[in-house]
Amino acid sequence: MQDIALSEVVGSLSYALDITEGQPPGHALRSCMIGMRLAEEIGLSAAERSDLFYALLLKDAGCSANAERMAALFGADDQAAKRTSKLVDWSRPGRSFVWAVRTVAPGGTLAARVGRLKAIRDEGDVTRSFMEARCDRGAEIARMLYLTEPTAAAIRALDEHWDGRGQPAGLRGEEIPLMARILCLAQTAEVFHAEGGVRAVRRVLRRRRGRWFDPALADALLDVCGDDGFWATLATPDVSEWEPGELRLTADDARLDRIAEAFARVIDAKSPYTARHSERVAEIAVDIGRVLALPRATLRDLRRGGLLHDIGKLAVSNRILDKPGSLTDEEFEQIKAHPRHSQRILERAACFAALAPLAGAHHEKLDGSGYPYGLAGAELDLPMRVLAVADIYEALTADRPYRGSLAPATALEIIHRDVPHKLDAGVVWALEALVGAAPLARAA
Repeated sequence: MQDIALSEVVGSLSYALDITEGQPPGHALRSCMIGMRLAEEIGLSAAERSDLFYALLLKDAGCSANAERMAALFGADDQAAKRTSKLVDWSRPGRSFVWAVRTVAPGGTLAARVGRLKAIRDEGDVTRSFMEARCDRGAEIARMLYLTEPTAAAIRALDEHWDGRGQPAGLRGEEIPLMARILCLAQTAEVFHAEGGVRAVRRVLRRRRGRWFDPALADALLDVCGDDGFWATLATPDVSEWEPGELRLTADDARLDRIAEAFARVIDAKSPYTARHSERVAEIAVDIGRVLALPRATLRDLRRGGLLHDIGKLAVSNRILDKPGSLTDEEFEQIKAHPRHSQRILERAACFAALAPLAGAHHEKLDGSGYPYGLAGAELDLPMRVLAVADIYEALTADRPYRGSLAPATALEIIHRDVPHKLDAGVVWALEALVGAAPLARAA
């Protein structure tokens, strides 16, 4: 295949990270533009700008790693909590406490809210543990994509503050990598710009100059605040002009596989009950495809589709994903929407757009009883049927908040009940052959 710009792929998938962080679509792209404009202002070299560019796009790659714990500890929607926390100066205990009071157990009784606050107090340094999980995973994802160590280090330190009161290591001043200082500044500026325009950016820069932010960088971005033309471009974010052209990175087939693997880890980190789910679905789907003698190109699509099929779950609150009891109708509707989110996210990336219908159909059934579109019969091609069976089998044989894992034989027995009216008999036959069970008579 022809090499494509790595920035296009990562930038397109960054919309999934925006959702997980509770930010408006395009947050990462706009942060990247602000950071790169600042890099231009202070005269960074082409090599430094290249490292910074990818750090800005992937700064939130670890954002799913603390979602479950935040939802459980605060008793709140993790995305809503993350969104509001971005506007709080959490290095000041008083303001952090006020934010926590407003955030915990929304709609709960006074006793429930007080109980949550006590649990947070007893937990100790909650902010540090949240940031450490996020930053460590983000740096790991950057390394998975074979990006440079300065890029990974910038992501690892993006929540450190100039005065040493940041997280997770409490680095101070120039101990913080320059690119990490830019990341912290750019993402904060983007959030406040979305909230109140350039005036809000100026205000937060002045208030946090010398505390959160390197004073020289804050001053440089204050100068940029006078560039009305630049801030207007954020309305339609496009990072293509900000990547140093002479150091443009590309994504061949091998790197696209690696990107799918990296984002599968982001997806599966969202909940402890989905650890390795995407990887396992991909493995099972490919193994079924091999039994069915599917072409190599189809097997490749099945693997990538399996890895990315649940990327839309990043849009679902952990209060729903990890709920041990029955879901309300409203909660189930949010669950049912996740394949549609997967499809829309993958459609943004030209290299993965062909996989979008496959990912969007992984909960569809042959009789039209599935979701989100109610597709049926010939509307579901063979790869869609394979991915649907692989997803069901992996889910049945894994732990879930409402039950333990089922034995393979029990899982197959449950799957049999849906053959052939909901699930493809030939695909189930192939699965049985893999598992080693006595297979059904194969459909002609």
